[in-house]
Amino acid sequence: MRIAIASDHAAVALKAALADWLREAGHAVSDLGPHDEASVDYPDYGYALATAVADGDAERGIALCGSGIGISIAVNRNPGCRCALVGEPLSAKLAREHNDANVLAMGARLTGIDMAKACVDAFLSTEFGGDRHARRVGKLSQPSL
Repeated sequence: MRIAIASDHAAVALKAALADWLREAGHAVSDLGPHDEASVDYPDYGYALATAVADGDAERGIALCGSGIGISIAVNRNPGCRCALVGEPLSAKLAREHNDANVLAMGARLTGIDMAKACVDAFLSTEFGGDRHARRVGKLSQPSL
């Protein structure tokens, strides 16, 4: 699978560990940065990740920052992305199955490497359930007030 991954400075180590692990598992990983712990702005990296996923350069994305909150908000500004912030595998599974999430967000200050791997594994191995969920997911990009 083609996976784009991006973070802010707080999550560089988690990003690098996940990128290596994903490559070892045979995935094509695009590391969109940053590549050191110098302070950066998470929206810049969230927007880049969202563009890669929405444009089809990546099938799925992984967005990381200190809490996961800021970068998930940035990713979700792109109507082609459905980014779910998770902290455990069941939420990652349900984000795919029920919400057709195409980006997974996690917080490096809140999620250890083993839990992050379990979340990513659940996210990548779960297919969208379709059926009743498809109608709801369709409304996510077409809000009616």
